[in-house]
Amino acid sequence: MAPGVPSMKITFLGTASAQPSSTRNHSSLALNIGGDVWLFDCGEATQHQVQKSSVKMGKIQKIFITHTHGDHIFGLLPLLASRLNGAGGMADGVEDPRLQSQPAQVDAHDVLEIYGPLGTRAYVRNGLAYTHTLLGAPYVVHELRFPGDSAPGDYTEMPLRPPELPSDRNISQANGIWQDIFADESITVSAAPILHSVPCVGYVVQERPVPGKIDPKKYIPELKRTKSPMSLMTKLQQGESVTLLDGTVLDGPPRRPGRKLVILGDTYDPSPMISIAEDPHILVHEATNAHLPGIDPNTKENDTFESVEERTKSRGHSTPQMAGLFARRIRARKLVLNHFSARYAGDDDVDEEAKKVMTAIGSLAREQYGGEVVCARDLMSIDVPLGE
Repeated sequence: MAPGVPSMKITFLGTASAQPSSTRNHSSLALNIGGDVWLFDCGEATQHQVQKSSVKMGKIQKIFITHTHGDHIFGLLPLLASRLNGAGGMADGVEDPRLQSQPAQVDAHDVLEIYGPLGTRAYVRNGLAYTHTLLGAPYVVHELRFPGDSAPGDYTEMPLRPPELPSDRNISQANGIWQDIFADESITVSAAPILHSVPCVGYVVQERPVPGKIDPKKYIPELKRTKSPMSLMTKLQQGESVTLLDGTVLDGPPRRPGRKLVILGDTYDPSPMISIAEDPHILVHEATNAHLPGIDPNTKENDTFESVEERTKSRGHSTPQMAGLFARRIRARKLVLNHFSARYAGDDDVDEEAKKVMTAIGSLAREQYGGEVVCARDLMSIDVPLGE
């Protein structure tokens, strides 16, 4: 990795669709960016998967919910309790420090941020209120509002419960997308609707341009010749220009495009987000059902590729071929399939029958896509390298 460029890794915490299985947990993936962790969806038992993985609970800084179906959000409250030192109250007569008011000044990096569609905030407030759960650290919930959603003060409104901060935002669409819902000096996150059976979004994580590769042989002789400080190499590595003691100007290597990830929720048609999704390094796309005659013993005699696709779409989901077509359409460098039906076992690294099934699913996507396809399994990690 180039100096000053953070590592980036995806860890799949759960890869099942509606029903979990003994080899697949409910939906969640963790994106590790230079040590900080962002979760995308938080299905049931996500915190157990975190404990089994290399992901550090204390490093989770943001959680992005794609939609409020239970298999994508039922694990959120337990994870918040663990991450933010939550528990039940104290016995009568004992003062609970978690009931103290929040300090006037809170460091932004100490606040857990949650993003999701309408209902995410009410789900968290209801769950905490009626389980009498007290959290020991601050959080905030931002909602991505669709054009048809209610205005502030709507039916989902509930009293704010400490330590939830009042800095929450209801983010409106502009030109059909939610642009830069998060942005700092190194990375941005945008979102757009994707079509499912309920309001659902896909997220785009875009790294800003990063330092280019530097050739020390190009610069060190000039620094030595002019007796200029070698510390100037740091500026050159960042792509800056420096002026040497004799007036010579050295230009650092041009910056390179940063990495781009497209992480989808459940969908039968993600085309509304094409405008922000093109040319990603990795596309994570669901592939809930597949037609696998002669391979999957659960294949129905009367089924065809067309009938399975139609049935899958009617439930708001995709087949591997649909995922492959979208990957080709947005020119993804790598396609990672997830959100598999419970009948597709996730132990294909050790079980030959499962391996045959998952290899066939990957092949169906590859036929439409032509590029590299990976079928995710629970606790699998994928590094996201910089392009040239």
